[in-house]
Amino acid sequence: MLTILGFAMIATFLVLIMLKKMSPIAALVLIPALFCVAVGQGAKLGDYVIDGVGNLAPTAAMLMFAIVYFGVMIDVGLFDPIVRGILRFCKADPMRIVVGTAVLAAIVSLDGDGSTTFMITVSAMYPLYKRLKMSLVVMTGVAATANGVMNTLPWGGPTARAATALKLDAGDIFVPMIPALGIGLVAVLLLAVVLGRRERKRLGVLTLDEALATGTATESETVLVPAGGGDRTRKNSGGAGTGTDADTHSGAEENADGDADEDGDGGFKGLDPNRATLRPRLYWFNAGLTIALLTAMIMELMPIPVLFLLGAALALTVNFPHMPDQRARIAAHADNVLNVSGMVFAAAVFTGVLSGTGMVQHMADWLVGAIPDGMGPHMAIVTGILSIPLTYFMSNDGFYFGVVPVLAEAGAAHGVSPLEIARASLVGQPLHMSSPLVPAVYVLVGMAKVEFGDHTRFTVKWAALTSLVVLCAGLLFGII
Repeated sequence: MLTILGFAMIATFLVLIMLKKMSPIAALVLIPALFCVAVGQGAKLGDYVIDGVGNLAPTAAMLMFAIVYFGVMIDVGLFDPIVRGILRFCKADPMRIVVGTAVLAAIVSLDGDGSTTFMITVSAMYPLYKRLKMSLVVMTGVAATANGVMNTLPWGGPTARAATALKLDAGDIFVPMIPALGIGLVAVLLLAVVLGRRERKRLGVLTLDEALATGTATESETVLVPAGGGDRTRKNSGGAGTGTDADTHSGAEENADGDADEDGDGGFKGLDPNRATLRPRLYWFNAGLTIALLTAMIMELMPIPVLFLLGAALALTVNFPHMPDQRARIAAHADNVLNVSGMVFAAAVFTGVLSGTGMVQHMADWLVGAIPDGMGPHMAIVTGILSIPLTYFMSNDGFYFGVVPVLAEAGAAHGVSPLEIARASLVGQPLHMSSPLVPAVYVLVGMAKVEFGDHTRFTVKWAALTSLVVLCAGLLFGII
């Protein structure tokens, strides 16, 4: 019964948010509460929620201060050169921009933290997608899938969990998987090319005005050239162009402050070269602080929430020494902070009920028990296939500490090495990073202003396909 109710709870949640019948926060709280009562454990709901909140509280604290930190870095212009460089390199071509999103997400993922990866990637790429009217779910889907492949790094979490659960060396698990993971990254890049070409076909070929090359225009001066050709281009940045200028401009009309007010979001100022919050004299201080922060995080010098708390406080104090300015910066990012941290605490209800009622364990036991005895010699392949849905429907802790040891034991009875089981268990990570149980995904959709249901509906199929590519590559190379 708990098995059926567990799958029913997850399915109900996904259906409601994808159909936009409930907001993610409401669904994360009300659906598990209802199912907790349905299994006859309503009296323990409070305990389950408190346990879940306690487990996720450090993550929520980290996200709160990390959002403030990176928000301040955006305000002061730390990422402006990156945005300008990518825009010039990509020539505002949608395909190149999507590929650039995948490359940037993969590179930043080297720090091993998904939340940081998404904050930096969205901070750098969001202005381009908004300015050029590109699909934001393409950005979130590509970034999440690229990060999922890179999440298998030994310091990223899953590999360390698999090594701990099976008492293996993390290096012995990860190093042989590098070729398969490399093929996975290639698959992500090919996906980015396909999605980028689709965006190019939808929007046309977007190019910068010639004035930008001479430094007399800003990045907001983009024009749209139809994919089939045509001569509808803007003659100059002063607006004295052809009669079709209004049709060819990729952004909205400029407001009185010179910032494009796009989609009613109050005007995105990330590319405004004259915004009051810029601190060009402190650029290298801010760059050094960010590098030091990421280095300390990789080296695990302190808990990540503490590092971002200290970093946010230092960034605010140095860049905005006056109290009114500090309050203004905190208020400017309060919306993102509340949205993401609220989502994390709501997810704590979901995970708390799943674990506390025993649904997760019953679901895992049912799936393992459903494996035919004849599949024993192929348990590594079975593990790889199961890792795709299981790491989506449960946390990495639940999968690696609850399911993988059982699969490894079943495989050992048929001569399958625990190392093969451990490597196969990493296959599902590209899809895992879009799971509603992963706090980092709420950072991604929150900062990108994308509905979680839209992100899920778009990303799941591509991420699952990437996972299958990694599995097939592992089998081809004899790794799994």
